[in-house]
Amino acid sequence: MNNLSGRVALVTGSGRNIGRAIALKLAGAGAAVMVSARASAAEAEAVAAEIRNGGGRAAVKLADVADPASAAALIAATVEAFGRLDILVNNAAVRREVDFASLDYREWRDIIGTILDGAYLCSHAALPHLIASGGGAIVNVGGVSAFTGSSGRAHVVAAKAGLSGLTRALAHDLAPHGITVNCVVPGRIDTARAAGRQPAHHTTGDGPLGRRGTPQEVAALVRFLCGPDARYITGQNIHANGGVFMG
Repeated sequence: MNNLSGRVALVTGSGRNIGRAIALKLAGAGAAVMVSARASAAEAEAVAAEIRNGGGRAAVKLADVADPASAAALIAATVEAFGRLDILVNNAAVRREVDFASLDYREWRDIIGTILDGAYLCSHAALPHLIASGGGAIVNVGGVSAFTGSSGRAHVVAAKAGLSGLTRALAHDLAPHGITVNCVVPGRIDTARAAGRQPAHHTTGDGPLGRRGTPQEVAALVRFLCGPDARYITGQNIHANGGVFMG
């Protein structure tokens, strides 16, 4: 399904897990992909190499999306590498668990900065290029805890809930330019976590389907929303959670 041939995608936080799967899925559909991570050059380069080995086009740019200059440089590097930008996937996130009584402002800002500020900064910097695309797409990657709540994750829940609101607002603002904006909301996905720890809200059951999802299943939904068959879908929170949350 090479329905993204000729398109260029930027996937933030794409060195591992869901971001990696999204980058590979978009490349498999024919898009050239900018792979981006905050610090792990080795992981990002490995994803880009996998794309190239499969016959695709990829480049790597490290960036802290919470920093305005770094986010702008990431967009500029994508356009410099491939000549255009059609698809932006705001996936970069930090999801540490901290009891609210111990949640200081620095920790709050670090999470909000990466997840919500990063999506704003990248979307804002990418806008002229998405307009020039003539049919651009933004996909934000949310989280089911934004809809269910979760202990120890007030900053993460707030940031992911903010992504849902930003999605709806941008869907209105960018529709006149033919740009769709949607939010994919993963549930309990089988991903690698620091020190092997699973979030507390992942320990309460896997929902009606009785299993965790895979990064590839989330990536398939993102690919669809970026493609030509999804041009009438915008402003939506679309869940991929195995029935853990039904809204």
